[in-house]
Amino acid sequence: MLYKTQKKLAVLISALATTCLLIVPGCGSDGSSDSTETLSTTTTTMAMATTTAAAPTTTTTVAPTPVEKPLIVVTTNILGDVVTKAVGELFDVETIMPPGADPHVFQASAKQVDRMMKADLLVVNGANFEEGLLDVIKGAESDGIKVFEAMNSVDPLEDNEEEGHDDHDDHEGHDDHDDHDDHHGHDHGGVDPHFFTDPGRMAQVVNKLSDFLVLNFPEIDETDLVSHMAEYSKKLTDLDSEVMQTLSSIPEGSRVLVTNHEVFAYFAESYDFRILGTIIPSPSTLSNASAKDLVDLSEKMMSEGVKAVFVDSSSSDALADALAGEVDGVEVVTLFSESLGPEDSAGSTYIDMVRTNSELIANALTG
Repeated sequence: MLYKTQKKLAVLISALATTCLLIVPGCGSDGSSDSTETLSTTTTTMAMATTTAAAPTTTTTVAPTPVEKPLIVVTTNILGDVVTKAVGELFDVETIMPPGADPHVFQASAKQVDRMMKADLLVVNGANFEEGLLDVIKGAESDGIKVFEAMNSVDPLEDNEEEGHDDHDDHEGHDDHDDHDDHHGHDHGGVDPHFFTDPGRMAQVVNKLSDFLVLNFPEIDETDLVSHMAEYSKKLTDLDSEVMQTLSSIPEGSRVLVTNHEVFAYFAESYDFRILGTIIPSPSTLSNASAKDLVDLSEKMMSEGVKAVFVDSSSSDALADALAGEVDGVEVVTLFSESLGPEDSAGSTYIDMVRTNSELIANALTG
């Protein structure tokens, strides 16, 4: 009896053990599945978050390499302004002389000389106007740098031309000019270099420069270049007409000029003025006036009833003041004749300079 009871207990214990073995793995399996699902869900969520965070990154844009433009270096600030306006953005333009510089005595720095020697084109006034730069210009030309000399584009006048201009008819001097080569060297003895006092002649220079640039810089779009140059040339011819109109108020008998040196001969020829005399009888400010010359000039001024003496903003007016002090009722009027004025002045550009000068001359001789 006892034996049967022990056997039943053994069978029962064995059955319970088997049941536990079946249940425990099942429970373990369920837990593992849940953990796997949880891990999978967490990983997916993190991946999505990472992807979402990375999405807003911007794309880097590589800027195009700038195209290097030909370099034009210009000696005087008057021509520098003209060339800059005429060529627009098609060339890089650098000007050597700052506003207010006297071109007859200006000396370039070592850095400026270096820029002149590295230019693709050097634009100069010519006729020995840039007296302190003549050796540099000659050296640049010898090194093969292209040189455009403005004086070779216009009809030149001789020095010391103080005669009247009664035979100048209908402003024809602006149209009938012989062709000139773009560069003949720099020995222009006896030639007046101040062509720029006449905007009509400056328009001719722009037209010749346009032809020169088209011929020598084929990499520049010809249509754009010619269009830019023609547009600015038209502004100069319009300015020429405007100046003529401004000066029309001056009576014929008052169209007499006295200046501190020979700078307005081209202006006088184009607009029917007579140059009575100059304080310094030379196209260069480096020359000197004699006491006898000043006495003779003061006597002429008194006999002619001259109302004004015109001086350059870029040179001393001491002699003009002394001369005016010897003649009653004479005003000393400062013009922008050989150099542009500061940026905030009435002569900061070539067009402004010419316009201002014509207004000052008209006011002085009609007042």
